[in-house]
Amino acid sequence: MRIALKLAYIGSDYHGSQVQPDVDTVEGQLFRALENLGIISDPHSANYASAGRTDASVHAAGQVVAFDTEAPNLAIPRVINSKLPESIWAWAHAEVPDDFDPRRNAKTRSYRYIMSGENIDISKIRAASRYFTGTHDFLNFCTNDGDRNTVRTVNRIDIRISGPLVKIDIDADGFLWNMVRKIVTALRMVGSGVRDIEWVKQMLDPATYEEGIEPAKAYGLTLMNVDYPMPIEWCIDSYSLRRAHENIQEKQVYYRIMSEVFDHLVPWPME
Repeated sequence: MRIALKLAYIGSDYHGSQVQPDVDTVEGQLFRALENLGIISDPHSANYASAGRTDASVHAAGQVVAFDTEAPNLAIPRVINSKLPESIWAWAHAEVPDDFDPRRNAKTRSYRYIMSGENIDISKIRAASRYFTGTHDFLNFCTNDGDRNTVRTVNRIDIRISGPLVKIDIDADGFLWNMVRKIVTALRMVGSGVRDIEWVKQMLDPATYEEGIEPAKAYGLTLMNVDYPMPIEWCIDSYSLRRAHENIQEKQVYYRIMSEVFDHLVPWPME
């Protein structure tokens, strides 16, 4: 039987989602849990696949993975989570067709980037964001890893102010390596007055204009969701969600306190 899982994780402590030798990754932890529970014997024989890789320090709320198993009764979130660290948790599962591929079958993916709104003109960012929607060649907004086609269709960019922060939600039919983070860099440059909208138009025409820009910091990026054209009957594990919520609340308290601690570590310079 083929099982799909929805995973969430805090990416800060991992060298990305994809398994790598000699470093801690999300998949490394997941494979260990699945093998220890006897759900799979190894990823290759289980035809394991994921909806896509996330880089070091990038988080996920709705990553999708799939694998074949002869123990579907064990392939449920609350059992799998018993062998995972608190920074990774499964929260839904589903039986899927034998040929289901979470990457190739995906229709759209959604990412959210959260950045500081300090010294940013939100109206300029919103105006610039409109030019990214539609089908474009995003060569100037990716780290190109070969002869891969760089044309993608962005369905939506939504920008909201949340207190001192700016939340940028992007939906597309697919994303290139560092595409979201480089779009965020471009929006920040426009919002801070470093570049203008005409520059964005130029960047979206790589046949006549090329320029390299740095991706925004990885820690602000979260893979929010992956949608599929076929109906998938996800079974949401309320127990796993409740435990994850409790864990997140503890971390939120910790970081709020640490934010105040940081304010007091270095005294303001004397006038």
